Amino acid sequence: MPALRRLILRTQHAWRRSSQAIARVEAAQARGDRRDWAAERRARTRHLIELGGLIHKAGLVELLEDDRATLLGLLLVAAGQLRDNGDEPPDVLRARWRHAGLRAFQDEREAAEGVVSP
Repeated sequence: MPALRRLILRTQHAWRRSSQAIARVEAAQARGDRRDWAAERRARTRHLIELGGLIHKAGLVELLEDDRATLLGLLLVAAGQLRDNGDEPPDVLRARWRHAGLRAFQDEREAAEGVVSP
């Protein structure tokens, strides 16, 4: 009888270890799935923060006294102009705005390096 008892105890112990190993593998797979989702969420959050930083960098927060309705209205007007509801073609607006933005980035970079632009 003691041999049978030892065999049952060993079997129970092996079953417990295999159950724990299965649980560890399933948890690792679940973390992996969550990590992909979380990585996408972090990337989206970072993108939105960067866009907000551009609005701040342009000085709109101070100029509009942090009035979010006015800021949204400004962005909606710009979007309407790009949808060809404005006086100028969307390509011309985009090119002008891009040039101004690139110039601002260049000026900021030169200011950080201590270079004075003409």
